[in-house]
Amino acid sequence: MVRYKGFLYQAASASTARRVVANVEFHAGELFPRVGFIVTNVELPSRAVVPFYNKRGTAEQWIKEGKLAVSWTRLSCHRFRGNEVRLCLSVIAYNLGNLWRRLALPNRIRNWSLTSLQQRLVKTGGRLVRHARYYWLLLAEGHLNRRLFGSMVRMIATLPSLALPSASP
Repeated sequence: MVRYKGFLYQAASASTARRVVANVEFHAGELFPRVGFIVTNVELPSRAVVPFYNKRGTAEQWIKEGKLAVSWTRLSCHRFRGNEVRLCLSVIAYNLGNLWRRLALPNRIRNWSLTSLQQRLVKTGGRLVRHARYYWLLLAEGHLNRRLFGSMVRMIATLPSLALPSASP
């Protein structure tokens, strides 16, 4: 059960009162409720303020993930065009990472951050061994083991392929 209550509060050091929305969540098996407070100037009903700020927090986490995983704030070129290209490549890398996470990863690791995916799956040492009739891909087994790699390959194989238009002369 969740209850919301909006009220005005003025701290001793503040010159004006601010609107505060309290979010009280009661969970089964817990002795005390979980209480959260949001100081806001948004003029929504108290029940709508909490989801609004939760969405905002989620968006800020995506921005933080983009900064850490693909360094999209690293725009150190001297010219605007170079920084623009670098930012576009970073956004493409971020979107490809999200597509990979949503479409080709098993459920147990789908919620890993892009940084974790890079460090645990992409930056895995390996060697390609060629024999007369086949190739062997030998990977270091840290987090990426045979079962996980096989399940990712099977999930990729089930994705629908895009039929590209043929170039006619």
